[in-house]
Amino acid sequence: MTAGLGTRLRPLTLSRAKAAVPVDGEPLARRVIRWLVSHGVTDLVLNLHHRPASITATVGDGADLGARVRYSWESPVLGSAGGPRHALPLLIDGGALRPQAGQESGTYRKRTLLLVNGDTMTNVDLAALRDRHRNAGALVTLALIPNPRPDKYGGVLLDDNGAVTGFTRRGAAQPSFHFVGVQAVEPEVFEPLADGVPAESVGGVYPPLMAERPGSVIGFVSNATFQDIGTPSDLLDTTLGLAAADGREGQPLWGARVEVAPGARVTRSLLWDDVTIGPDAHVHECIIADGVRIDAGARYERCAIVATESGLVVEKI
Repeated sequence: MTAGLGTRLRPLTLSRAKAAVPVDGEPLARRVIRWLVSHGVTDLVLNLHHRPASITATVGDGADLGARVRYSWESPVLGSAGGPRHALPLLIDGGALRPQAGQESGTYRKRTLLLVNGDTMTNVDLAALRDRHRNAGALVTLALIPNPRPDKYGGVLLDDNGAVTGFTRRGAAQPSFHFVGVQAVEPEVFEPLADGVPAESVGGVYPPLMAERPGSVIGFVSNATFQDIGTPSDLLDTTLGLAAADGREGQPLWGARVEVAPGARVTRSLLWDDVTIGPDAHVHECIIADGVRIDAGARYERCAIVATESGLVVEKI
């Protein structure tokens, strides 16, 4: 799911789509694909809308990652349910949106879909998720963890059998679970939707499905990790955490063709491609996007800096 506008990550998404943003030196989409391939998931479709070239340029056909990647183009952006509906011809039976011989129209051969948010970094056990989904006979299975920040994240409510009963807004007092952006879904959930019409899953398709078929939407609860890159601050914190875990405390990996002039000081910062830091400039805990030139002697701290046709956009993070 890589078609989103990435509004919370602005101004960085003025330069790249959210899924193409580097996390400790590697675009997020490549990290997610590498993780999926390690679990044997190799046939992938990425949906595209906002700054699509930034994704296709870094992912290509996926061959170097051991995957087959195809693309589903959206205009307008179709949302968390409309996007999968539009991609069904690519996802089902090698592109055939048709029933098996002898079956009624609209009935598919069994092929469970795995939907992964393009801004997801987690280590969910995909085999266990699949088994939970199939054993329960569910139509939708959401990968969940105990909600780490109810003040920041909306939540998912479960009954004693693990069926989803509702969703909460952030700030709700009742205990809840946090959806980490991975779900197993049967194609029939999306097939009734009109192709090319925006639609949402949690905010649109799933609640009536839960009401009509109790137990059809369930949770898979685990202690999986979840790393957030929703905002520039989240991206900085996640990247610095990955660098520290790799023994590079405060030294995340940078992009290509970065030039740092003598006397310049760059600390705990993320530098994308084609960045130039002028003499005696000081940059601390900043994210500097593609093609930015920092002037000699400039001082920036906790900023996201993006080059646009009208000049630099600088916002505090």
